[in-house]
Amino acid sequence: MKKLYLFITFSFLIVSAIFSQSKEKKYHIRTIAFYNLENLFDTINDVTINDEASPIMELKANRSEVYWDKIDKLSSTIAQIGADRSNTSPAIIGVSEIENLSVLEDLVKSKYLIKKDYGIIHYDSPDKRGIDVALLYQKKYFKPVFHEAFNPNIYKDNFKVYTRDQLLVSGYLDNELIHLIVNHWPSRSGGEAKSSSLREKAAYQNTKIIAQIREKDPKAKIFSMGDFNDDPTNTSFKEVLKTKSKKNEVGETDIYNPYEDMFKRGFNTLSYRDNINLFDQILISEPLLDKGEKDYSTYKMFKAMIFNKRFLTIKKGQYKGYPFRSFSNGVYTGGYSDHYPVYLYLIKEK
Repeated sequence: MKKLYLFITFSFLIVSAIFSQSKEKKYHIRTIAFYNLENLFDTINDVTINDEASPIMELKANRSEVYWDKIDKLSSTIAQIGADRSNTSPAIIGVSEIENLSVLEDLVKSKYLIKKDYGIIHYDSPDKRGIDVALLYQKKYFKPVFHEAFNPNIYKDNFKVYTRDQLLVSGYLDNELIHLIVNHWPSRSGGEAKSSSLREKAAYQNTKIIAQIREKDPKAKIFSMGDFNDDPTNTSFKEVLKTKSKKNEVGETDIYNPYEDMFKRGFNTLSYRDNINLFDQILISEPLLDKGEKDYSTYKMFKAMIFNKRFLTIKKGQYKGYPFRSFSNGVYTGGYSDHYPVYLYLIKEK
């Protein structure tokens, strides 16, 4: 953990340096984020899905109290992501592991977020448990013009795998057109090796969405974010999406993954059975990348980060250093999520 705090401190020194390097230059700063909300389900039994398997439905008592406590904790966290530089919560945040539109409405109407006036883009996915992805956006910064849910159409042994949709949203961030894909790829149930082909097929669906965007906009500014259930070095990224980790190797049609270098240096967004993983990532297309030109006449990514504040981390005991999750062994822990949020800063000269 000491290495982690040193990294965060160093990163903020760099961020501070660029924003203070010239008294004459001023920047628009926007935060783009993603957060796995760890089973944000309501307390109402939906007979059309297997929501009984959600942790909150397994609780014997105090479900309503637990639900609203979790809403408060998650919304409080979202309100803080990137706020130290942008002076507000994320302009745009993708979320996963949510049950329905209703829980999102409760989230954005919480005391921590209601003044931000978040809009919601959500589709019910075909996932058997009813787990969905969605996009939240501050209406004063982002104006959506198109959205569509893509079913990855994954099959295993001739049977359809009912997993989450991939959500595409296109719109204008301060009058600049961007495209966002929100993902929650198939889990590692049954083991990484046995399930890897499912995530490779999900990655292939991503390539098709990206190609569709580029048919109309060859120099599109694209973000692909999510809980990918794969690390940045897995084949779904390196062989299917063909992601690059070095800025100078990123061509016009390539995808840059700023989280690959973090992963190689030992940073993580979740921990499981003493293994650390960096499943939560935000990938970007080449037009969002500054390669040393320092040209911020349009939005460019300045820094990618992991929001791993101390309050989101277990501080003692067997799971010291793990994300402070909400549920464990059928009990509500009072935590936040088993994943850390990820985010990046976009900057543009005013």
